Amino acid sequence: MSYHPERPLIVQGDHSLLLETHNPQFADARDTIAPFAELEKSPEHIHSYRLHPLSLWNAAAAGHTLQQAEEALHRFSKYSIPENVLEEMRRTFARYGQLVLTKDNESTLRLTISDAFIAARIAREKTITALLKEQPADDIFLIDPGQRGKLKHALIILGFPVDDQAGFSDAPLFGLALRDTTMSDQRSFALRDYQQQAVDAFVASGSHGVIVLACGAGKTLVGMATMARIGMRTLIITPNTAAAHQWRAELLDKAQVSATDIGEYTGSRKEIQPITIATYQMLTYRPEQDGDMPHIELITKHAWGLIIFDEVHVLPAPVFRAVSEIQARRRLGLTATLIREDGLERDVFSLIGPKRFDLPWRELEQSGHIAKAHCVEIRVPMSQHDHMAHATADDARKAYRIAAENSIKDRVATALIKKHADQGILVIGQYIKQLERIAAHLGAPLISGRMSSPERERLYAAFRAGELRLLVVSKVANYAIDLPDASIAIQISGAFGSRQEEAQRLGRILRPQGGPAFFYTLVSDHSEELKFAVNRQRFLAEQGYDYLIEEWKP
Repeated sequence: MSYHPERPLIVQGDHSLLLETHNPQFADARDTIAPFAELEKSPEHIHSYRLHPLSLWNAAAAGHTLQQAEEALHRFSKYSIPENVLEEMRRTFARYGQLVLTKDNESTLRLTISDAFIAARIAREKTITALLKEQPADDIFLIDPGQRGKLKHALIILGFPVDDQAGFSDAPLFGLALRDTTMSDQRSFALRDYQQQAVDAFVASGSHGVIVLACGAGKTLVGMATMARIGMRTLIITPNTAAAHQWRAELLDKAQVSATDIGEYTGSRKEIQPITIATYQMLTYRPEQDGDMPHIELITKHAWGLIIFDEVHVLPAPVFRAVSEIQARRRLGLTATLIREDGLERDVFSLIGPKRFDLPWRELEQSGHIAKAHCVEIRVPMSQHDHMAHATADDARKAYRIAAENSIKDRVATALIKKHADQGILVIGQYIKQLERIAAHLGAPLISGRMSSPERERLYAAFRAGELRLLVVSKVANYAIDLPDASIAIQISGAFGSRQEEAQRLGRILRPQGGPAFFYTLVSDHSEELKFAVNRQRFLAEQGYDYLIEEWKP
């Protein structure tokens, strides 16, 4: 067995990769294996990755090769790579492209399978055969176009990704061009190189898939440029009304489009125009608890040339089901991270499409397109009363909440706010009572789901204008909120260490300000909260951020 002690990587027989963080080659190795391997744990000294089928299929779909993956492992591995790992990686990588879906005629799609063993296996699966029209040959299956999404979803659950080349139904044309200067301030602008590369990658791939870019890197502009390239009626689905309004404002500011051509489909308005902006909440609304979703027909019945899923990682299950029925539409997913704590990344892969473009956050930071961020976890002691309540809690969730709502965090947040008094600051939390308490303590406005959309947007506008320098915000601000003047975030509580949430909250402060951004997380020491800190570290380490841990000393 060969041994190279200067290298940072150990490849184990269970398909896990161990990467030494203190090795001089750490950063290079991390960036090289990132397209192929999924980060699992990131403690201080060793980061662990896994060669997961989905990470390998996304790499293949993005144009990376098996040879590149093998060379990356050989280049950085201390020891000889176990042969079973290389063999399984080759077989997994090879599966992408073995099942190809094409159009047979206007009423039939053809699934061609290049591997006879896979074809025979699929022919025995009742969940698959129930979706077929016929099987004219051992390696060919014919299906109804309406079963396209269900078939792809069923196949990926079995471990067989489909390369969907069946094409799309066209919709009425609607020309859209980006401006050279913004309407709001006559500032000249153009797509950045990586934004143009993202658009090109999406269109070249067949116009279905996901683009992953950090918050603040211009995903909305990528979506608009894609709309211009496709040139057809477009439906944009967003996480909330505030995000819908931001899309509308960006379109009016940076595209040659009339306000009358942009429709809003939300709780307050129901307009359908050549460009229609809706929310996930509106589409999944049920008048009765177990009743139908009348607005989901907006997706399934209208002729859209392109559907954009903003923050695609938050797609609710009912919309997933609807997406399975609209596979004949071009689909673009935009997100800062594909991480889902429920493991449904495979659904995004099969129903929206593979990852088509991804740019590491640190690369964007180094080029100055997003702010340099310092991530600091502050360990906060609990009062004797809270410590006793935490110790005697009868289940872990109660203990977690007691730790999360630790009242001493108010004092820590106050000290941090004084330290950064001249900057735009967001205090972010999970629990409304805690947020109400700290907002009263700080004398700052609180934005939550209970606040009306107009009032919420008024406060956001005041913050953007510099009239407010401090906002306390609940999880409603996690997604798709543009607050370019924010450079400090103080996270006082969260959703059990959700990596997805961490990505969104960090993204709130990544607009370049000319100086560094600071992302503070307050964690009760010796508590249930600490168990979830590793999830935050996993995401931040995956993006290449250092994660400093400090103890609070009043």
